Amino acid sequence: MQTYTEVGSAPTRSRKTIRQRVVIIGGGTGGITVAAQLARKGVHDVAIIEPSTRHYYQPLWTLVGAGVAKAEQSVRDEARYIPKGVRWIQDYAVEIDPEQQLICTRDGVRVQYDFLVVAPGIVSDWDKIEGAAETLGRNGVSTNYAYDLAPKTWEFIQGTKEGVALFTMPNTAESGYTIKCGGAPQKIAYMAADYFRMMGRPVKVIYATAGGLLFGVPEFCTVLQGVCERYGIEVLTKHELIGVDPVRKVARFALKDKPSETREIEFDMLHIGPPQRAPEFVRESPIAHQEGQMVGFVEVDIYTLQHKRYPNVFSLGDAAGLPTSRTGAAVRKQAPVLVNNLIQVMNGKEPTKRYNGYTSCPLVTAYGRMVLAEFDYSNNPTPTVPFIDTCKERFDMWLLKKYGLPWMYWNLMLRGLA
Repeated sequence: MQTYTEVGSAPTRSRKTIRQRVVIIGGGTGGITVAAQLARKGVHDVAIIEPSTRHYYQPLWTLVGAGVAKAEQSVRDEARYIPKGVRWIQDYAVEIDPEQQLICTRDGVRVQYDFLVVAPGIVSDWDKIEGAAETLGRNGVSTNYAYDLAPKTWEFIQGTKEGVALFTMPNTAESGYTIKCGGAPQKIAYMAADYFRMMGRPVKVIYATAGGLLFGVPEFCTVLQGVCERYGIEVLTKHELIGVDPVRKVARFALKDKPSETREIEFDMLHIGPPQRAPEFVRESPIAHQEGQMVGFVEVDIYTLQHKRYPNVFSLGDAAGLPTSRTGAAVRKQAPVLVNNLIQVMNGKEPTKRYNGYTSCPLVTAYGRMVLAEFDYSNNPTPTVPFIDTCKERFDMWLLKKYGLPWMYWNLMLRGLA
């Protein structure tokens, strides 16, 4: 029974308690970036709990679903990115006891820590949409939120000659629910619409969102409304997908402004943006918010990323209870704040670095065009690219999305250099 693997060594099989000064739960974007930055600052005795042997660059899956990238380009071996000197506990975390400063794994290993960083990401709750789980990847129903399903999206786009292509965004206003990269469900709608236009196909594109707006930042919402008008995309607000009938090819929606009513829409292809939430072991742990909008997510100070009740616990990324869009760009700004504050706390000091909620949504609007939406907690635009109006659809931003950001991710961010 494999419990952990150190890079460059054979798997260790043991039920003995492991003790580390710093433990990071999650070897995804947040966990690896923090581990790399800690290593560069000379912090030793660090471990990562991560079961997967593969690491995914998930932002590429939009382009996979649009046929301009291969899924294989988004994945590499996890071992390549575990920093030298960091122990890899190759197992699932299943319980956190912050009072005992203890984590239990699926294989029964006990991992004790002095300081804890929680970055396990979030999970899709497909059971929340009746009939969805059973038909994903078949009957024209897919999602770009999974490595094996993004290629199916492209297959279904290509196979849609006429009729209705339906794209959905979940209810992120519901307590305990969110979605990573909130722009992704509409990005694939734009690219599908552009494809149908280029192919001369009479396909009606519908974008249905449970929210009341196309996008939360007014400056970018205006641009995206123009994109929808250009393609003739019908935008339906306050429509929450609650069921899929793959035989009839019908999607059923709850109408948020009419609580007692539902609506059915026929489709030829359907792309689902899934409702997502923190993993069960986080939701059921004492470190999670117990009430409010962020229930189930790690209860941290939104500026310092330190836990509000357990000062030796920090969190970042999708599972952190932060009121901002969950993206890799957000993690890039959160990681140095967390690392600096963690080191200050390790040295007996108060955390002083602050995260302002910065996030970025690279909104692909066509084959060869992209809007770079950057904003903070207050939904104020916070552009970081000098001399360029990133509120406009641009070809150079498309190149950034397709080539620049993946290169930065693999070569700089995961190495603790960006």
